[in-house]
Amino acid sequence: MQNSIIIIGAGQAAASCAARLRQKDATCKITIIGDEPHLPYQRPPLSKKYATGDMSLDQLLLRPEDWYTENQIEVRHGTAVKSINKENKTLSLDDGETMAWDKLFIATGSRARALPDAIGGSLGGVYLLRSLNDADQFADELHANRKVVIVGGGYIGLEAAAVCASHGLSVTLVEAADRILQRVACPQTSDWFRTLHQSHGVRLHEGIGLEKLDGENGRVTSAILSDGTRLDADFVLVGIGIIPNAELAIDAGLSVNGGILVDETCQTSFPDIYAAGDCAAFNYKGETTRLESVQNAIDQAECAADNIAGDKRSYHPYPWFWSDQYDVKLQIAGLNRGYDSVVERAGTREGSMAHFYFKGDEFIAVDAMNEPRTYMVGKKLLEAGKNITPQQAADPQLELKSLL
Repeated sequence: MQNSIIIIGAGQAAASCAARLRQKDATCKITIIGDEPHLPYQRPPLSKKYATGDMSLDQLLLRPEDWYTENQIEVRHGTAVKSINKENKTLSLDDGETMAWDKLFIATGSRARALPDAIGGSLGGVYLLRSLNDADQFADELHANRKVVIVGGGYIGLEAAAVCASHGLSVTLVEAADRILQRVACPQTSDWFRTLHQSHGVRLHEGIGLEKLDGENGRVTSAILSDGTRLDADFVLVGIGIIPNAELAIDAGLSVNGGILVDETCQTSFPDIYAAGDCAAFNYKGETTRLESVQNAIDQAECAADNIAGDKRSYHPYPWFWSDQYDVKLQIAGLNRGYDSVVERAGTREGSMAHFYFKGDEFIAVDAMNEPRTYMVGKKLLEAGKNITPQQAADPQLELKSLL
């Protein structure tokens, strides 16, 4: 194993890679470089438990500070990497320092897509929800009876809507696509969550875009929609997708296509540079894919660490995701990409439901709303490569566990 390994990025993938590397080798030099002024922390709880005060900063951290010291892992936070020289195996920091590396791991993650300045994206009171700083600003706005407009009806927007509605705010959500969750879920799942949010007083505008934001004295006061509707707003949350942070890789001459391209060993187009997490794109079932999930960040980073350490193995993911909204836990196993039919299966308790996705007769994914047992069976079937027919999925008398 080489002596000096530098990890660019300080999120879930970075921390997972560092931990795995230290398990593999007790003496190699490991350095994590992150541009935020914090140790690596969890992102999923930011807009929920952390912003609402139910989770402290110490609880948010992936590892306590002492762990890095005990494992001789140097963390340089508040430091940005400006460039990578792959031929000389060096990188340059924003303070002018140059560092040498034997192996490099890129875990730069992704950033939230912002609204253009031309339509009011830079006004005060307009927030993204991606970083600890974003969550701190969001937390300051969570006061009952205030009016919030949320732009984007994906999981980020809907989770934020749930938090705001639960804290007594007046919530309006705007989704330009025909329905919420259109990019990631079937119409049946969209319908289920539409009903859930409306039952909590959230007003939904679907199939209507945001024209612009208006403001006074540099702060947002209203949102004007494409149909002319004006919505008063004390603040605005933007959840319109993420962009992989691949600029360092592009400038370094690595192959990039919707993310930093990696092979099955998590290696980039340059032999001694690896990548994983939200910034990395790889072949999944014949298509170049980025998996935006905690599961992928951990598993792919650990695979990269194994290969950096010389224990060659391939990454074969079994995707799973989750979303918490009100008292509902949505659990997803598989990718529904290319599905052509959906089977609804009533849950085992009131208000629960599962939607099984099929491509032809092949079971490819499941959405389970407050239905953990069905989710676990679906996840295990997918991981075992076992199929379930649409007829079996629809049969309420069939014990799904028997199919394992």
